[in-house]
Amino acid sequence: MSSFQQLFGRAPEGEWAAPGRVNLIGEHTDYNLGFVLPVALPQTVRAQVARREDGLLRLWSAQGGELMVLRVDDLAPGAVPGWAGYPAGVVWALREAGHPVGGADVRLDSDVPSGAGLSSSAALECVVATACNDLYGLGLPAADLAVLAQRAENAFVGVPCGIMDQMASMCCRPGSALFLDTRDLTARQVPVDLAGAGLALLVLDTRVKHDLGDGAYAALRAGCERAAAQLGLPALRSLQPSGLAGALARLPEELRPLVRHVVTENARVEAAVARLDAGDLTALGPVLTAGHASLRDDYRVSCPETDLAVEAALAAGAHGARMTGGGFGGSVIALVDADAAERVAAGATAAFREAGYAEPRTLTAVPAEGARRLR
Repeated sequence: MSSFQQLFGRAPEGEWAAPGRVNLIGEHTDYNLGFVLPVALPQTVRAQVARREDGLLRLWSAQGGELMVLRVDDLAPGAVPGWAGYPAGVVWALREAGHPVGGADVRLDSDVPSGAGLSSSAALECVVATACNDLYGLGLPAADLAVLAQRAENAFVGVPCGIMDQMASMCCRPGSALFLDTRDLTARQVPVDLAGAGLALLVLDTRVKHDLGDGAYAALRAGCERAAAQLGLPALRSLQPSGLAGALARLPEELRPLVRHVVTENARVEAAVARLDAGDLTALGPVLTAGHASLRDDYRVSCPETDLAVEAALAAGAHGARMTGGGFGGSVIALVDADAAERVAAGATAAFREAGYAEPRTLTAVPAEGARRLR
């Protein structure tokens, strides 16, 4: 594997890391200005970076394998395909916002599984944003960097994602979940002492690749925005559970399931936070399972593999399980007793084998630190 010195003929000015994330609950609520509850993963994207004075942006990824050479003055939405669009988009977004960011040499490496619904793209954006913030002395707070990273993904890459992934990667803290109100970006760190409760959060990567840029995600977001407009609301966040039945009666049939999911999912986030605040982590399980049923039946972003992973985890003794991430594949999280994690993972593996699916990859999610400088 090529070192920074081998690639660029000099030493980096520093090294930064930004994590992937698992969302405990609050799926497809962020672009509806609702509530989310993610934790950062120990798995990160790491960037070694040094500034350049000639306006060149040179990008190399241990996973991508080729050196991309771009000019910062030529960066424009849609002009950089593939993985390089994410870091290039961040440089573009910072410059568009008026920040004095120039060229750079960037060496990237990652152990966040790609396409697993664990926000590898947001981690890539946030590590570059954090490095640029430090190297160019921008002084931007973490939430501002998250907003610019989201703009890179929305406007430069062309994926209409919400703000959750970037805020999680930038702002999460060890041992805590980030209770985020995406309407105004107010946030609170909620303690999640899984080990102290004798629990573990198992991640089952189904190996079914999701692609949020393929149009299905955009169609769901457009449907939610259409429903909000027909109800005279700025966003579906403004619809309270008490008004749900009346609102559904006013909408065409195809929009009702989307609205029902968003409203009930916001309520599930608040229920989950109440359980965490009370220290009753085991009671989080049924909230997770109810969230999966809503994603499967109302939002329809699950798939046979994620449904099977949830069913197998529950059958093996998990307290609760659900799909996490945008959907159409990706990963499932299962809340399990710590001493049952291997049994639950084995149960899911056996179920996948019997169904003829590739065996899922498993990892344990430990709430970890957000984006930071390593050296």
